[in-house]
Amino acid sequence: MQELDEYDKKLLRQLQQNNKTTAEELGLLVSLSTSAVQRRLKRLRDDKMIEADVSIISPLAVGIGITCVVDVILEVGSSKAIDNFKAAMQACTEVMQCYYVTGTYDFVLIVNTVDMRHYEEFSKRFLMDNPNVKHFYTHVVMDKVKVGYGINI
Repeated sequence: MQELDEYDKKLLRQLQQNNKTTAEELGLLVSLSTSAVQRRLKRLRDDKMIEADVSIISPLAVGIGITCVVDVILEVGSSKAIDNFKAAMQACTEVMQCYYVTGTYDFVLIVNTVDMRHYEEFSKRFLMDNPNVKHFYTHVVMDKVKVGYGINI
C-alpha cells in the first residue's frame, strides 16, 4: 500500500464531505489536473483506501424509528462460537454495525428497527434464542448527538 501524500489527503478529505464531487472540481480544489485526480482516485480505490462509495440514507425516510446499542456477552468464547456469532450478525439486516470488542462484553451492536415490536422480534430471534448468548443489554438511542462516517486525515 502506497503512502498518502498531501494531494491524496486533500482528495480524501473532500470526498468524505461529498463523494459526488467531480474529478474536475476536485482538481480545482487541490490544484491537480482532472486526469491526475482520476488516476489518484483509481489507485485509492484499488488499494482499498477508499472502501466504498455510498449514499447515507435517512433512517426516518425508510421507516426506521429505533436505533439500539446492544452489548452482548457470549456463553462460550471459543473461536467457533465467535465466528458463528459474527456470521449471524453479518447476515442480519437489522444490524448496521457489529464490533468484536475487548472488556466486559464480547460484541457491541448497532441495531436499527422500525419500532419496539420489531426490536423485540430481532432480540428473540438473534439473542434470546441463541444458546451461546449469555447476556445482552440494550440501550435505546434517544438522540443521535453525533454520527460520523469520516476519518480524521
